[in-house]
Amino acid sequence: MTTQALQQWKAEGRYFDWHAHSIFYRDQGHGDTLLCIHGFPTSSYDWKVIWPSLTKHFRVICLDLLGFGFSSKPHRHTYTVLEQTDIIIALLSSLGIKHTHLLAHDLGDSIAQEYLARFENARTENGPEIQSICYLNGGLFPEAHRPRFIQSLFRGPLGPLLVHGLNEKKFSKSFSEVFAANTQPDAEDLSDFWHLIQLNNGHRLAHRLLQYIPERRKHRDSWVRAMQTTCVPMRLINGVDDPVSGRHLVERYRELIPDADVVELEGIGHYPQIEAPGAMLAAFLDFHKKIA
Repeated sequence: MTTQALQQWKAEGRYFDWHAHSIFYRDQGHGDTLLCIHGFPTSSYDWKVIWPSLTKHFRVICLDLLGFGFSSKPHRHTYTVLEQTDIIIALLSSLGIKHTHLLAHDLGDSIAQEYLARFENARTENGPEIQSICYLNGGLFPEAHRPRFIQSLFRGPLGPLLVHGLNEKKFSKSFSEVFAANTQPDAEDLSDFWHLIQLNNGHRLAHRLLQYIPERRKHRDSWVRAMQTTCVPMRLINGVDDPVSGRHLVERYRELIPDADVVELEGIGHYPQIEAPGAMLAAFLDFHKKIA
């Protein structure tokens, strides 16, 4: 059974058609546009805690990426960062958006990097201009990314078979391991996250959805070069206790990005927007006050 909060989240959303696939999205608030891009393996519901605060300051748009949440989950599809970026640009353009800020997490970081690389090379096909990017924990640099063992298994040759053994208990255990010790997700959140993942047999797609990991290596140089040369304001807000992309990512970010703007959240893991919504939101709004 899903919670009332999740039911309301869905009820307040809309759908955008992408090549015969339905993309779930939400569009609320007023002011400058802010696009929120979620990560693997969850959905736009990751933003639920900070959503009311964000919509007081921005017109906030978020979506469930293709293969995630309430969006279509084609089972023989090749999922790519490039296509997810195409979908986002098409959605924003259909809404008449000309300029947008980005707030990205996990897989969403890679999509933001691809969007930035296109923007820097004038390849957005008249897509909205990027005004700023705020990254949360994610694999910005493949050399500093430490995938979970289960992700490596799903990406291997036995992945198509192993996904059939994924269940709520295994998901909850693995998912909780990327949270910090004192900020663990509660049973209700875990149940909602699992519901969104297994909806329309989405849990059987893990091996396909994880192909963004080799994509990061393939496009690493162009993505990092765009970050190094852009004039678009950027900030990294990082939960440093994250075993996947925590303190070690911060160190690499400072090595590679000129005048790196970083906020470190001690005692926080992979999901700052869930584990420390107040501190994450304060750092985010401070960034926007700084660049205004």
